[in-house]
Amino acid sequence: MKRVFLVLLSVLSLTLPAAAQTASVSGAVLDQSGAVVPGATVLLTSPGIRISTVSGSRGEYSFPAVMPGTYQITVTLSGFSQATRGGIVVANTDVEIPPVQLMVANLTDIVVVTASRIESTVIDAPATMTVMQGEVLKNAAAQSYADLFRTVPGINVIQMSSRDVNLTSRQATLTVPTSQLVLVDGRSVVLDFFGLVMWDFLPNNLSDIKQIEVVRGPASAVWGTNALTGVVNIVTKRPRETLGTTVTMSGGLFSRDTGSTVGKGPGAIFGTNATVARAPNDRWAYRVSAGYFMSDPFPRPTGQVPVIADPRDPALTVGGAAYPVDGNGPEGSAFENAGTSQPKFDVQVDQEIIGGRVTYAGGVAGTSGIIHTGIGPFDIQPGSYLGYGKVNYSRGVFRVSAFVNLVDAQAPNLLINDPTTGMPVDLSFSTQTYDLEIGHTITVAGRHVLNVGGNVRRNNFDMTIAPTAKDRNEIGAYVQDEIIFNRFRFSVGGRLDKFGNISSPIFSPRLTASFKTMPSQIIRVSYNQAFRSPSMLNNYEEINIAVPADLSALAAVLPPPLQGLVATPFPLVVRLVGSELPIGTTPQRPLTEESLTAYEVAYTGTFGNDTTLTAAWYVNDLHDSIAFVQLPGNLDPYTSGNPPPGWMLPPVVLDAMAALGIFLPRTAFTYQNLGPLRQKGLELSVDQRINDRLSGFANYSWQAEPVVLSDPRPYPTDEISLPPTHRINAGFNVDGARFLGSGSVNYVDEAFWSDVLSSPYHGFTDAYTIVNGSAGVKWLGGKIVTLIKLTNLLNADVQQHVFGDFVTRSGVGEIRLTF
Repeated sequence: MKRVFLVLLSVLSLTLPAAAQTASVSGAVLDQSGAVVPGATVLLTSPGIRISTVSGSRGEYSFPAVMPGTYQITVTLSGFSQATRGGIVVANTDVEIPPVQLMVANLTDIVVVTASRIESTVIDAPATMTVMQGEVLKNAAAQSYADLFRTVPGINVIQMSSRDVNLTSRQATLTVPTSQLVLVDGRSVVLDFFGLVMWDFLPNNLSDIKQIEVVRGPASAVWGTNALTGVVNIVTKRPRETLGTTVTMSGGLFSRDTGSTVGKGPGAIFGTNATVARAPNDRWAYRVSAGYFMSDPFPRPTGQVPVIADPRDPALTVGGAAYPVDGNGPEGSAFENAGTSQPKFDVQVDQEIIGGRVTYAGGVAGTSGIIHTGIGPFDIQPGSYLGYGKVNYSRGVFRVSAFVNLVDAQAPNLLINDPTTGMPVDLSFSTQTYDLEIGHTITVAGRHVLNVGGNVRRNNFDMTIAPTAKDRNEIGAYVQDEIIFNRFRFSVGGRLDKFGNISSPIFSPRLTASFKTMPSQIIRVSYNQAFRSPSMLNNYEEINIAVPADLSALAAVLPPPLQGLVATPFPLVVRLVGSELPIGTTPQRPLTEESLTAYEVAYTGTFGNDTTLTAAWYVNDLHDSIAFVQLPGNLDPYTSGNPPPGWMLPPVVLDAMAALGIFLPRTAFTYQNLGPLRQKGLELSVDQRINDRLSGFANYSWQAEPVVLSDPRPYPTDEISLPPTHRINAGFNVDGARFLGSGSVNYVDEAFWSDVLSSPYHGFTDAYTIVNGSAGVKWLGGKIVTLIKLTNLLNADVQQHVFGDFVTRSGVGEIRLTF
């Protein structure tokens, strides 16, 4: 026993001096003018050790009690190029590192993660990208995400109501788009029961956003389903990057002297949010944020949808329906428009551990207001929300992440009643998504960077309009090899996914070849395949609606005493059914995934460290598109044994009509895979940094009309919407020591819409120009900022969808406090 005690004492005597032989590592961060840079993330690393901190108000940083060894310092801050300094030897004396200087980043130097799930600069990314910096976002004259994304080339954006925003890359945007994947720090916020995104369910304040990364093209090779036409990833700042407290309050008015609100006075907008971030010690840091936004209803269009020749078939006409709003529509179809109310709360905690980091996050966002769909508007009720929880572990290039999304919402339809109950069709849903992901990056032979990973996902569904829906499991794995030579870079990879509602696995390949003509200029040629799995609603939707039908032709052949029994309009029941439900007694053809084959040639180059040019030409072939199509009336007709509700004629009349080939439709719409459709376009942009405080941009997007390709089951022309052919954006941003502001001009060409209700509601929207601007002043060294934001300065009656609200001039005053 005595011997054991002596051994332990000897070991302790050896370890105590070792523990005492530590030193501090300190230094400062400066910009290229020599001014101090607070808020920069400073990372100290060596094999098995990873410690981070943030530069203080004088640009200073310090790592106390660092063990002996050789280290590397990496300094990053949004808007600056990453700076690295290696060969830092720590022994038993304190180390003072010479100041690290950060250079203002070129567009091509910005580090992104969305293109391939690993960090790379924009110029080296295997996809065409746009990056929106957080500091520019805060100063932009924007009242919604629609105002922000409208400046991005290749993005079609529509705002349908005060809360209903939709966007899609490189194809027409619909009222319920399902092809664009949206992420927050890599967590999907897509509502998996249909594949749509509700932007007001994002829980983060704008001041918490580091940058928004937009992949303008398919990305299923690493992200799987829903990344059919592109990806938006909102990257938030880490708690150590936002130390302090920020409070923002805004309020203003918008014009309502048009449409349904003439004479009702201006509408009100109000918003407030606050963020508190602290780092109690070197191991823990946290950020807590909360916010609230409200808006009165936007003006609705009134009168009739213009009757025009169908641009897809000039022999036909579309339009003619009365806009159903505030009592101006036909009897039984009027609805009162609604504004929106959006509370949100979010928290993030970082725990620095030996060699890695654990991040815990959670939050909730609520909303209310109108969402427009193919079967008319639904009114999302107060109390509807999306809550989430997430845990992420990273150790170098190894990462494990798990998240859960919990959604609960209620939304009655404002136009369509259930024929059984006579009450509005109710859209109530409660869904749970559970996801576990793992990934790792391996360098092989100095030229290959292998990125591998995969995920499993479970979706639980409970929805009133899909009572027989089945829950779904998903599993996927991906591998990507970045092969790097002197001037050439190749990206070869793919992903394999298996969904519970599709019989066969789905493979999504990506091939990209890049050539750097100079270190800051690159030409890229790429080939991609992407997909979207059929959603739960595509498979199991089941809605019965009462639709007024014109039976005047039938009345004309009836005896006069019976003609009044089928007076126009007569309410026939129309069934909307998913692909897994039979039509009558006949099973439907199973749905397969819709896929996109994409070809692209792109160029990115920076000149003189100040001017960045990009160009992209693409061809997208869409196969097996999943669309809601009308069926022939004789597939599931009314019969004498199954007459329409309220049918007062003898039931044998139905059998006699059927014998003559005349049917009253009962099943009218379902989901089917349609034939191929080709879309192509060109995108050009220039970004100019005039000086450290002033920058500008301009871009142009051209998109051709979709072309139906030859196929045994061709894409029906009456299902096609026509996107704007031309879109032009230009603007500037200034952020000086005392003054700040921004300005932008957005031009969008006319577009044709055919995705709401029936053809009488289809038609064009006029081309429009939106001019936005903001101007502000910094007080007390930037601790107080006052700002005025004006959108649609020309006060044009901008209608971005033929069924959507008017977006008019708005003015908002904002004050930001930082302490």
